[in-house]
Amino acid sequence: MLCSLFLALLAFPVPQEASLDSAAIAQAQAQELVGLAWAVVRKGEPLHRGTFGFADREKSRPVDDNTLFRWASISKPLTAIAAMQLVEEDRLDLARNVREYVPEFPEKPQPINSLQLLAHQGGIVHYTNGPVIRTEVEYEVEHPFEDVILALDTFKESPLVAEPGTKYAYTTHGYILLGAVVQRAGGEPYWKQVKDRIAAPLGMKSLRPDYPWTKIPERARGYGRVLGVIVPSTDTDVSWKLPGGGFTSNISDLARFAEGLMGEKLVKPATREKMWTRQPLPERKTSSYGLGFSVGKAHEQRLISHSGSQEATRTLMRLFPDRGMAVVLMSNCEYANLKPIALAMEKVLFD
Repeated sequence: MLCSLFLALLAFPVPQEASLDSAAIAQAQAQELVGLAWAVVRKGEPLHRGTFGFADREKSRPVDDNTLFRWASISKPLTAIAAMQLVEEDRLDLARNVREYVPEFPEKPQPINSLQLLAHQGGIVHYTNGPVIRTEVEYEVEHPFEDVILALDTFKESPLVAEPGTKYAYTTHGYILLGAVVQRAGGEPYWKQVKDRIAAPLGMKSLRPDYPWTKIPERARGYGRVLGVIVPSTDTDVSWKLPGGGFTSNISDLARFAEGLMGEKLVKPATREKMWTRQPLPERKTSSYGLGFSVGKAHEQRLISHSGSQEATRTLMRLFPDRGMAVVLMSNCEYANLKPIALAMEKVLFD
């Protein structure tokens, strides 16, 4: 398996750099991954990044720092940050009914607010936890899902799976609705807000929607397993779920996002801490989710994280904010299990 390493800054001792790479490569080989990229951020600086394998096995194109991987559900923290930026500017009220911003979303038995959407407590259907009812409409635009408002038609008539505010129910559709709220509250297209207010301040030049009608030479080809055989993934359009799972970038820009989350360029520290606080639920003390992020503990440290899983990709972002450290991973293999890779790398960092 082809392996190439790209080292940014020599802030780590050389033996530790080698150990980080060895940990990632050993796991990648054990899992028979086609391609993998990783990066470690510490104390506000991107310290180390590396790659393994192929972005396109059939063309022998290696993974490098320019390879674009789908973010999948790590797109949700982008939407959460965009929403909370508007809250800080008094342009979005998290307690207001989302229909006050997006009247195209039909009235439900109980009102839904943006705070509930951020915490996955809005009762919006996911993929398999209830019937997903599409609205059949005749679109007049060339690319139907380039507008997040139009994307509501993929699920807006679906019944709620729970009364809003009573249950944690993870949902990509709920974040599509939140993206529509961001668009209306911010007065600009959702993607423009993400680009101007998140990507630009952090220097994330490769971040973009994964629109299938756009030719992107650096895009990684996805792979899955069929009867134990590794084969190319079926091409899918994820443009309809941009706010919940439709972005793509290289590994360095995912690392820049992780770094930015621990800094002060995106939201105020008090806002960030609110986002990184587990949200209450009536049937138990709290959920394990804050506002756009999973909240937990690892290595006796506070852990803020999010993962992504969809066709052609697996992604993982793990922040240790009290140490100013983050580990991010991206693979073009649907069968990749990234957590053991992260744990192996973190063992090097924390031991």
